[in-house]
Amino acid sequence: MSTPERPSHQRPAGASGWPLIVLRYVLPGAVVLAGLVVMALGSETDLEGGGGIVSAGLAIFFINWLFRAGARGDEQREAEDRAREYFDRHGHWPGEAPPRH
Repeated sequence: MSTPERPSHQRPAGASGWPLIVLRYVLPGAVVLAGLVVMALGSETDLEGGGGIVSAGLAIFFINWLFRAGARGDEQREAEDRAREYFDRHGHWPGEAPPRH
């Protein structure tokens, strides 16, 4: 028995996602923490530099968030396309009862 095909952008269930966790949360958190350390331990002029570092960490986090939001939109469009193809073949939407004639 063959396994159903999975789109290439989806990881198999149970696949290790630790590199993504590091990229999405640990890296931006470490950059923000470094900026806070610079701000706390530096002089008054280091406040601006630390603020820039904190901003860079937040930018990393939000760029990752925007990428995931865009990918989620792609998945929703693909699901809508599959539902429309089903409708074209069967005359009703998936999950609805077929029309009585």
